Amino acid sequence: MTRPASVTDGPTVRTSDGVDIATYDLGGDGAPLLLAHATGFHGRMWLPVVAHLRQRYRCIAFDERGHGHSGKDPTGEYSWAGFSLDAAAVIDGWHLERPSAVGHSCGGALLLALEEACPGTFTSLYCFEPVVFADVPEGLASQNPLAAMTRRRRESFDSRDMAAANYRAKPPLSRFDPAALDAYVTWGFEDLDDGTIRLRCRREDEARIYEGGPYNGVFPALDRITCPVTLVCGDAGAHFGRAQVEALGARMGNARTEVLGGIGHFGPYERPGAVARSILDGLEAMDAGKRRPGGLTGDARG
Repeated sequence: MTRPASVTDGPTVRTSDGVDIATYDLGGDGAPLLLAHATGFHGRMWLPVVAHLRQRYRCIAFDERGHGHSGKDPTGEYSWAGFSLDAAAVIDGWHLERPSAVGHSCGGALLLALEEACPGTFTSLYCFEPVVFADVPEGLASQNPLAAMTRRRRESFDSRDMAAANYRAKPPLSRFDPAALDAYVTWGFEDLDDGTIRLRCRREDEARIYEGGPYNGVFPALDRITCPVTLVCGDAGAHFGRAQVEALGARMGNARTEVLGGIGHFGPYERPGAVARSILDGLEAMDAGKRRPGGLTGDARG
């Protein structure tokens, strides 16, 4: 297994409800860019994307509560309101003033939730398939398939090489860019005393996060968001497709939508170069004060 390059550990910051959050300086020059990861992963999963962003932005990532090197939710329930507290603590701890931010899945939802709670926190947002439901699917409250699948997941392996081989053999991780998979295995596991490794994001914690996702309360308050937002989805088995992101954008005052061809919900991990170009295009358009009417369909080449 190829080991990804290391990054600089940032300060550990503490949230208003007492959770210690690990932060990372992923490098780069220019304006600060905060990056929030998807459920079950960690902040350094952004490294393959950041490789294409460093000439324009100083990239800062963090492990959300229950993930990576951060502490667990103090209640064990993982209300999604807690994730926005994580981002707020990072912004305060790094002394960031109205940064731009990029979020994937849960990471996109937590950024939107923070901007709703504290309008003006961000200069602009880029959200790849944020977990925000206009309508919660019937029956999801009593049986969440993602939570059930997660509780059956294998969380220990004899080695990182064994874990990587396991993931390369089956989807969805088999579709990951090699650098993204290496980052997941390198930093997503802890070393145990008996020489084995175990997922840092424990399966019960992750399952509880999935159970709370549909009820995170972000959708009704989207009209409070006035900063420029780019909402992006893939078209290959996407969990949150064009209709969903357009419904979210319609509730905001300054949003654009984009569809990237040939990728799915894990787009930033599948095609980091294509998603990085989309991020740069989206943020640069917003920085220039340019808005594009209607939707935009992109192509995930490269």
